Amino acid sequence: MRILLADDHDLVRETIAAFLNGEDIEEIQTVATLDDAVDSVEKHGNFDLVLLDYQMPGMNGLDGLTRMQEVNGGKPVAILSGTAPREVAQAALKAGAQGFVPKTLPARSFLTAARFMAAGEVYAPIEMLRDREEVDENPLTSRERDVLRGICDGKSNKEIGFELGVQEVTVKLHVKTLSRKLEARNRTHAAMIGRDRNLI
Repeated sequence: MRILLADDHDLVRETIAAFLNGEDIEEIQTVATLDDAVDSVEKHGNFDLVLLDYQMPGMNGLDGLTRMQEVNGGKPVAILSGTAPREVAQAALKAGAQGFVPKTLPARSFLTAARFMAAGEVYAPIEMLRDREEVDENPLTSRERDVLRGICDGKSNKEIGFELGVQEVTVKLHVKTLSRKLEARNRTHAAMIGRDRNLI
């Protein structure tokens, strides 16, 4: 199976690419924009599955989905997002997206979803299609956002503490509380959610 992953956030792109590491995955190409994704298909041929970040440069809403569907010769194209509203997910599926995939899926679920979509099945987690109460746009405190920014920059707790003028144990506490608020499993997961929800 050949997969093309397009997302403009380096950390998110690299993490998802790592999730998609399976015995049946022959190739995973990663790019940062829709134009780069189109170029990749034109240079290397159609992919068994293309994953497009809903908010990356060039997408222009769901126009990017339509463009990629045409370029990829009708093979499966899915949308990646963690924050788009239910209406967008429904519109994407109605427009022919092979799936609407939250970036915060666990690694094993991500690979399963990819295989599912590449086989021609439509994937969308039920929680993205049902009505949900609006959540606070940014539940983090100013200091928690500072710590999250440091995590996204690849800094250790010690480095973040030095930069913010606080003890490493304090940073650890902030990491724990912000992870709980974001329902993140670990630092990398928290960074993915933070970037996807534009919390920093």
